Amino acid sequence: MKKITKKVIWFTGLSGSGKSTLASSLISQLRKQKFSCILLDGDEVRSGLCADLAFSENDRIENIRRIAEMASLMIKQSDFVVVATISPNDFLRNKAKKIITGELFNLIYLSTPFDVCAARDTKGLYKKAFEGKIRNFTGIGARFSPPKKYHLIIDTNQSKIKDSLSQILKMLNVD
Repeated sequence: MKKITKKVIWFTGLSGSGKSTLASSLISQLRKQKFSCILLDGDEVRSGLCADLAFSENDRIENIRRIAEMASLMIKQSDFVVVATISPNDFLRNKAKKIITGELFNLIYLSTPFDVCAARDTKGLYKKAFEGKIRNFTGIGARFSPPKKYHLIIDTNQSKIKDSLSQILKMLNVD
């Protein structure tokens, strides 16, 4: 087994961009290679630990703070912590990076176009947002700003899961 430097892999992108799918695939691949790893999925965290939060600016900040604090604690006990969350702007992503510490934080931006994400709509969220049933939905009622700096960019509309995963493992030096 290769010597590994602990890392937090933070996926960002619109809803439907493939964050959870790629994060789960990455976890499976890392475990096959006998690495210890933990997945923090933004939707799952929102339904539990962050269930008391809505989608106001302050609530989004608190949501990301909580996720980053958990990742910071968990990386002390595992090789990798994989986070899949929209984190819609650089302020929030930088806040997470500061909490986790910069050298551990690895940002992967899924640049999948809005129309592709909206067409996928596996959870029916875009439909509800277009109907006005979800306010402040990222990409419709709330803005998503692409990161200015990232470790890797992937358009899941152009790259198959296997190819995307290969790029990530190469970035992590565990391919």
